[in-house]
Order: sequence, then C-alpha cells, then structure tokens
Amino acid sequence: VTGEGLAANIRKHFSTRVLRICALLLFVTNAINIGADLGAMAKAVQLLRPSTQFCTLVLGFSIFTIALQIFVPYARYAKYLKYLSFVLIAYIVSAAMAHLNWHDVLAHSLAPHLQLTKQDFIILCAIMGTTISPYLFFWQTSQEVEEEILHGKKTIAARRALTTRKEIRNMRFDVWSGMFFSEIIMFFIIAVCGGVLYANGITNITSAAQAAQALKPFAGEWSYWLFAGGIIGSGILAIPVLAGASSYIVSESFKWREGLYRKLGQASAFYGIIIISVLVGFAINMLGIDPIKALIYAAMINGIVAPVIMVLILRISSNKKIMGKWATGPISQLVGWLTTAAMAAAGIAAIYALF
Repeated sequence: VTGEGLAANIRKHFSTRVLRICALLLFVTNAINIGADLGAMAKAVQLLRPSTQFCTLVLGFSIFTIALQIFVPYARYAKYLKYLSFVLIAYIVSAAMAHLNWHDVLAHSLAPHLQLTKQDFIILCAIMGTTISPYLFFWQTSQEVEEEILHGKKTIAARRALTTRKEIRNMRFDVWSGMFFSEIIMFFIIAVCGGVLYANGITNITSAAQAAQALKPFAGEWSYWLFAGGIIGSGILAIPVLAGASSYIVSESFKWREGLYRKLGQASAFYGIIIISVLVGFAINMLGIDPIKALIYAAMINGIVAPVIMVLILRISSNKKIMGKWATGPISQLVGWLTTAAMAAAGIAAIYALF
C-alpha cells in the first residue's frame, strides 16, 4: 500500500534510533540462527557421509547460500525457495512413520502439562519468537515490494497508486496459507520429539542431526532419513531468508540501495550485509557453541523484540493518513493488540527467568 518495506515505514513515521536498535537485534539473532542452521545441515550430511569434515561442509553450505542470493536472478531464486518449502513435508511423513500414540499426542496438545518453571517461560517465549519472528515482518514486506518492481511498478508513486483488492487478497492468502503450513510442520516436529525421544528418556539433544540419529532405533530407518533430509532442506530454505531479512532492515535503516532484483555492483552494501551475516554464522560453528541452545536463545530474543515491532506495525496499519482506505479495522486491531500483549507477557516472563 505504501510502496515501501516495513523498515522504510518505521524510519519515516517513527524514530530512526528505534529502527536501528531493532536492526542490530535482528542482525544478531538472525546470525545465530544462520550459524545453527549451517551446523545442523553439516551434521545431517555427516549422517549420510560420516567421513566428510564438519568444517568443510559448513564452509561449503556458506558459500552455496551466498552464491545463491548474489548470482541467481531473483525471479528464479524466489521460485526455487517456494518449491523447496515442500521438503518440509518430510517432517510430517517421518511423524507418520514413527508409530506415535496419536490419542496421547492430541490429548496433550489440547491440555498440555505446564509446570511454569523458569525453563518453561524461556521455551514458551522461544516458541512464540520462532512463530511470530521479527525477520518475517521485514522479509515479507520487502518481498512484496520486490514483486511489484518486477511487475513494472518501479517507483513508490506507481506502487501506491496501483494497489488493488485482488493484490491484497492474494497477499492475505499467501500469508495465511504459509503460516498455517509452518504451524502444521512445527506440530509434527514437536509430536515426534515428544512422543518418541522424550518418551524414551532422550532429553539432552545438542544438534538436529542428533535428534535424527536418536529417532532411528524407535521410528525406523525411513523416518530417520526423512528427518535428516528435512534438516538439510529447511536450512537451505531458511538461511537466504534470514540473511536477506537482516540486509533489508539494515539497508533501509541507512537508506542504502537494496533489493535482490539488483546486481551485486548496484547494491554492494546490501549484499555485503548478506555475506557478513552468513560469515558470522560460519564463525559461530568454529567456536563450538551448542547449536540447539543457540537456536533457543535466539528465538527467545525474537520473542522479546517482536512485540516492540508489532506495536509499530499496528500503529502504521491503523493510520488512515498512511494506509488510506486499506487501514485495518477494529477486529484486526483487537486481535493484533491481544497477540502483542501475549507476546509481551511471554517476553517479560522469559527475562524474569534469566535472572
């Protein structure tokens, strides 16, 4: 509607300092996520080829993901990511083959057992932070702008003037279906880990590959391979999004030329942030940090930062001077503020749990 991404709108209508603080936090959490994903992918490949060196695999995946974003044209690159998301179905299939007690799974899903310990507060915040993640806001809005540019709307004025009901409807369907699919995948991952690993006393998992390895005796060979394949596919899918989101918010914060539709020479600072993000992720693996703990704490930070950004989104989306006839109505605002309040409560509880 505004013709610009979320970061540009925050910079225009709020404080630049707020935006840059959000950019710094997002860069750090995304870099930790990238590092954990690179490590998980390398460990998963080692399940297939144990003789391959871990450092070699992490370096190879780092170079591959950087090259993918720099040298593959955006239209083709976006299509690859869209089709690659289907690899996540491997988690559903692995759950189906794990012989879970679905009566127990559904019963505990509807009435979960919570002790409300400090660890529970951290996990709850991390789950919210990995579901409603700040990087998704910036990635999604910037991708909508890129799509419009590819369709010939190369100026902000053109993008503002030509917003149609069909476009808004398509965006809504895209977001709702994508989020629904991601939550289904998360449900099956939790079901497998809880119904197979936890039920058999395996509670100290330090890598995603170890989770796949632990499944083998209980869920069978095929479930093990599918879970491992899901780790590799989801990493290839996630890393470009994480690095791209960091680059969008940092570039828009400093008014740098940005966009995956541009070539390297046209947006060197934008691509530089992508490269730095992946290299920081690579360095994290060289430090020997526990990737699972890194993922949990990065997700927790996302859960703490998200409500701050959600307040800004809600204020922008309800402002008729900015959004015109597309401003959100009272029901959307109510759901948005209730969600923000729940996220903020989880974030406060997690901060309390750390001290």
